[in-house]
Amino acid sequence: MTGIAVLGSTNMDLVAYVERAPERGETVTGREFRTVPGGKGANQAVAAARAGGEVMMIGAVGDDEYGAVLRAGLEHAGIDTDLLHTAEGPSGTAHIVVDDTGANSIVVIPGANGTVTAIGPGEMAAIAGADLLLLQLELPLSAVIEGARVAHAQGVRTILTPSPVQPLPSELLDCVDLLIPNEHEAAALSGFTDPHAAARHLLSQVPVVVITLGSKGCLYAARGGEPVVLPAPEVTAVDTTGAGDTFVGTLAVALGERRPVPQALAWASAAAALCVQRPGASASMPYRTEIDAA
Repeated sequence: MTGIAVLGSTNMDLVAYVERAPERGETVTGREFRTVPGGKGANQAVAAARAGGEVMMIGAVGDDEYGAVLRAGLEHAGIDTDLLHTAEGPSGTAHIVVDDTGANSIVVIPGANGTVTAIGPGEMAAIAGADLLLLQLELPLSAVIEGARVAHAQGVRTILTPSPVQPLPSELLDCVDLLIPNEHEAAALSGFTDPHAAARHLLSQVPVVVITLGSKGCLYAARGGEPVVLPAPEVTAVDTTGAGDTFVGTLAVALGERRPVPQALAWASAAAALCVQRPGASASMPYRTEIDAA
């Protein structure tokens, strides 16, 4: 079984479903509201666990009601939460608007996630003992860099999702084995809107890039090889929240199992396609048997 350490955020998603998202200064009436456990780190952890990985979550929740619910949800998914600390104050929240096309817009309030500014000996040992480390950017950058350094020093494969997108220092990129931005993040990081041009630029900083393209699939590019575009399964999206995290968590398991890259990407794409056909983030993520049957 693939051992995966996730150093990342745990949030409660506060999701409003609307016909269309409001313009600036506009109020619209929604049709439904849900609270759903989320956070990019926790989402990737759940996706990896459901895909068959052995997962440890590293981060923090608040000492509020949300914190208890978030921890329980991760444990229910079979995720080790011994290194998910409880901080004073509120848990992180994500305020999400989902329209009738399944598209979303998100505002993240870090809460307890913002207290994770460094990692301790226990976290370092967990990372060193894993097969892969998953990182995102919803924790303070200092902790993300420290985690990446530990993984790099121990030969642990490190996957970074650069979201929310921000300039990435070389001290982080030097420790990243695989960068997985979406097409908008890739454009922001590279200055190129064309995914192929963006990938070429990003390969000067990291050895492998996978750019997710939504309904158009994904672009895989590695140094010394030709880029490959893998189409996505054709489905009708209900809610795209969590699709990227589903892709990353599932791909991590596939890579840990040493599947050939095309097969690993296809498996992760199938998982993401299942996710977008259901509402919510972690709640919509498929199990291994469902992915295999897709």
